[in-house]
Amino acid sequence: MRRAATRARRDAWRAIGLGLALPATLLLLWQAAAQGGAIDSLVFPPPTAIASQALAMAGDGELSTHVTATLGRLLPGYALGAGAGALAGLLMGVSRTVNCLLGPLFAALYALPKIATLPLLLLVFGLTETPKVLSVALAVFFVVQINSLAGVRQIDARTVEAARSYGASGLRMARFVLLPGACPGVVTGLRTAAGLGVVTVVAVEFVASDSGLGHLIWNSWTLFQPERMYVGLVCVAALGAAFSGAIHLVGRRAMPWRAAGVRRGAVGLRPRRPSPSRTPPHI
Repeated sequence: MRRAATRARRDAWRAIGLGLALPATLLLLWQAAAQGGAIDSLVFPPPTAIASQALAMAGDGELSTHVTATLGRLLPGYALGAGAGALAGLLMGVSRTVNCLLGPLFAALYALPKIATLPLLLLVFGLTETPKVLSVALAVFFVVQINSLAGVRQIDARTVEAARSYGASGLRMARFVLLPGACPGVVTGLRTAAGLGVVTVVAVEFVASDSGLGHLIWNSWTLFQPERMYVGLVCVAALGAAFSGAIHLVGRRAMPWRAAGVRRGAVGLRPRRPSPSRTPPHI
């Protein structure tokens, strides 16, 4: 057990090292190419110049202002869209009537680019924060709804029948069978929607905002300030990675049985099959 745990920790650190090695190598090559004149430093400024610009913007509070503005639109929109999408998907999964009622409408609306609804939202709600939040919510809603519906449908029918044979119904069936069974699909939808929510809020800030990381990127491009533009791009990438990682951790806490199975597989603790030469103990 100790050897297996040590090997698992060593493999985890090795995976982290390999994951950081490629970005670090690319940054070093970028720095060398910019300093050596192999690439145009006006379009591709060296990473050191970008880092210096980021420190300057963080020092005067400008960067935190843009990050806070983006989070102020992303988090409420994500919470609204994810909650409504999960509820709709679960209801459509357990009720054929609800699925027949909402399925065609959602299929048609899903094909509509969510950023295309921004002019309509601006027309209805005006130049406020509401259209930006709702744009994120719409983008998140359909991804979570589709995955939640798929999560319910992939539950083994034999599991449901076994629960019914033991008297489970109503809320007990939903709590102990349907929700745990659909949880992997819901978490997958939440992780996918996390990245899509970041993309949507940045796209909205391109055209309908005077603050946020999207505004920083677009305004820097307009004024030809590549260092500031790259700072915005790096912040968006970091925000997306952090948000997706947070959803992953929440999913692991919500599904401890899957995390335990992964750990057993990682350290090689798989159940052994009984040897054919031995007599089973119950015979």
